[in-house]
Amino acid sequence: MSAGPDSTGFAGLPGGVAVSHLSVYDWPADDGVCGGTPHLHLTCSEAYVVTGGRGSVQTLTTSGYEVTPLAPGTVAWFTPGTIHRLVNEDELRITVLMQNSGLPEAGDAVLTLPPKYLTDPETYAAATVIPADAPEEEKERFARARRDLALEGYRTLREADGPEPLAAFQRAAAELVRPRLAEWRERWRRGAEAAAAATGEQLDRLERGDVSHLADAVVRAEQPSAYGKFGMCGRLDVYRGA
Repeated sequence: MSAGPDSTGFAGLPGGVAVSHLSVYDWPADDGVCGGTPHLHLTCSEAYVVTGGRGSVQTLTTSGYEVTPLAPGTVAWFTPGTIHRLVNEDELRITVLMQNSGLPEAGDAVLTLPPKYLTDPETYAAATVIPADAPEEEKERFARARRDLALEGYRTLREADGPEPLAAFQRAAAELVRPRLAEWRERWRRGAEAAAAATGEQLDRLERGDVSHLADAVVRAEQPSAYGKFGMCGRLDVYRGA
């Protein structure tokens, strides 16, 4: 059972992170590689704790293209602006930790679609949104189609001669999310900023010899609120409180 906020007013996971369990797609793409949809985050770092199987994550930044192997026990993470594509070689399963709980779900990810789909939020949404009320097989079809469309743009960025195509994608991604920045800032204030402020308040109390916040200790636990959701990289088990 989850308890309410403690005396600091923050009730989320430590540090204001979000957690989910990911089974990476085993769908083969036209390059013969099985895996997820390449994308980047604009304000959130992401971490993988590999719990099973084997695979890798392909990344593309201004520093170039890299491949990081993933095996049980690996912890890998990357910062905003990193285009990443998960590759499933053998039933890859990951616990995903996302910075700024709430922002990723609010749209802090842009898929590497070809430029003509990045012109405005409506055009982008038409190519990426999976209808919530669609049958399961129809959701899978949408998820695979957007994955393949993102791979088209991703390959163009990987093969580009010079930095401008990647810079142009980054600018387009920023313009797509601009209308939501005020909403994101409020989510950040309620989440990660509140979590950091709580620690500051606790340090202030301890300096005064005030240990009253220790009497407000609580224990929280939660089961996934949804299982097997079609995510960008695979099927997700997600938590409401995360």
